[in-house]
Amino acid sequence: MAKSEGLSADEREAVKQRAKELREQEKAGKNRAAGEKAVLDAIAALVPEDKALAEGFYKTVSEVAPDLVPKTYYGMPGFANGDGKIVVFMQPAQKFKTRYSTIGFEGPANLDDGDVWPVAFAAHTWTPVVEKKLRELVARAVS
Repeated sequence: MAKSEGLSADEREAVKQRAKELREQEKAGKNRAAGEKAVLDAIAALVPEDKALAEGFYKTVSEVAPDLVPKTYYGMPGFANGDGKIVVFMQPAQKFKTRYSTIGFEGPANLDDGDVWPVAFAAHTWTPVVEKKLRELVARAVS
């Protein structure tokens, strides 16, 4: 059996980002403005391809689910419910050097459909088709 090398450098950086986020979120409490600033700062730091997708993600989720609170999640743009639990987030392709970005949903999302259902969706670019699909998924996730 091959010996595990542990976390990659990218994964270790994500864990450090998450620890920092948790400390900052503890200080800010449920302050929406603090969450918005953190998410918008995270989006601003992205490469152009990921940034366009993240901007569309942020705008769409904000419109469809105004009760969700913007919040970073391992340095990624996300939105949490009233309990502070992440419902939806966007993993930029650059984050882990993948060929596409991912829009993911966590446990609080109401996407259940029988015994198996998707909780992550790949996206290359922001298009009307991507926006329509995200609108439907977010509306369902918060229903």
